[in-house]
Amino acid sequence: MLELINIRASYGKLEALHGIDIQVPPGKVTTLLGANGAGKTTALRVISGMLPATGTVLFDGFPLLSTRPDKIVRRGISLVPEARELFLALTVEENLRLGSYTRRDIPEVQRDLEKMMELFPRLRERYRQITGTLSGGEQQMLTIARALMARPKLLLLDEPSLGLAPKLVEQIFDTLDRIRSTGITILLVEQNAQIALAVSDFAYLMENGTIRLAGSAEQVEANPWVQETYLGT
Repeated sequence: MLELINIRASYGKLEALHGIDIQVPPGKVTTLLGANGAGKTTALRVISGMLPATGTVLFDGFPLLSTRPDKIVRRGISLVPEARELFLALTVEENLRLGSYTRRDIPEVQRDLEKMMELFPRLRERYRQITGTLSGGEQQMLTIARALMARPKLLLLDEPSLGLAPKLVEQIFDTLDRIRSTGITILLVEQNAQIALAVSDFAYLMENGTIRLAGSAEQVEANPWVQETYLGT
């Protein structure tokens, strides 16, 4: 579904990605693992059109580089950003409806709102509440639900466990498994290697803007270096 070929991207004169290649098959969960500064978020920014790059990005065969971010959303890619970037002064409902801004099928939007309430029951309880008053876990649920309101084919998730208590992390990743079961493809960026590999089909390990290791989640998890460095075993 998604292919990155020889992608190079920079912040000013500092090159952050050094010719990386990534493939994301449809209907699967693919994870980008690595420490802070490895280039994981940069890769998502390139895919979503927020950072210029050289190389090739193909989504269902369509070249994405130089495509505007709003047109990328319309093609079926939604990003759940690390910083969440919700509209804190608006209600939960208003944030969810903003996620569907590219759509004109109003009856279907209403049905999808109900689906989000089923997927995240806590949001039903907070539906009319101002977003800035939500807990961190509730805001993360809302960020994911807002992205899903665009009806993406590919969901990009940037550090969904960041800053959350272990119990909430488990709930979030259980929900990702349910999202995957609906046929949505997921590209996940995550530092928590153990929980990410548990829900993934394929994994790439990034270091210093390069791909250090790639394979099935089982292969990457079984690698002795990964076990020692990232899994603590």
